Amino acid sequence: MNFEEINVTWCKVSLVVNVASDCGFTEEHYTDLQLLQRDFGPYHFNVLGFPCNQFGQQEPGSDKEIDSFVRRAYSVSFPLFSKIAVKGAGANNAFKYLTDSSGKEPDWNFWKYLIDVDGKVVDAWGPQTSVKEVRPKVADMVRKLILKKKTEL
Repeated sequence: MNFEEINVTWCKVSLVVNVASDCGFTEEHYTDLQLLQRDFGPYHFNVLGFPCNQFGQQEPGSDKEIDSFVRRAYSVSFPLFSKIAVKGAGANNAFKYLTDSSGKEPDWNFWKYLIDVDGKVVDAWGPQTSVKEVRPKVADMVRKLILKKKTEL
C-alpha cells in the first residue's frame, strides 16, 4: 500500500519520519512528534514513524525493543512501523516514493515528509528543522481538511 492509498483511505494529513532511539535528535523530536499526534490526531492527522539504523547505527534494537522504548520513554501513541532502510539500493518503497517526490533523500535520522490527504508530498525537512518549525504547516493543512469535511456534510 502506498501513501496515496493510505491517506485516501484514512483521509488524513501525515508526517512521515525516519526515527532512531540513540540519536542526538531523539528526545526533542520524539517529544514534539508526540505533541503533534496528541494535538492533531488521530482523526485528521498521523505521525508515521519508521525506525532506521542506516545513520550512525543509532537504531540497533529489534522492532519490539524500539516500540517498547519509545512508548515508555516518550509515551508515543502514533504508528511505529518495522525497521527499514530509507536510502540506497535496499530502500523501502515508501521512502523511494518520498525521495523521488520531494527530491530530498534522508542523510540522517529524523527526516520529515509532510503528506497531504491525496498522498502527495507537500514538503520535506532534515533533522535540523525542528518539529516545532513544521507544526504551523501541519496545523494549516489539518484546519483546511476539517473545513473541507464540514462543507461536505
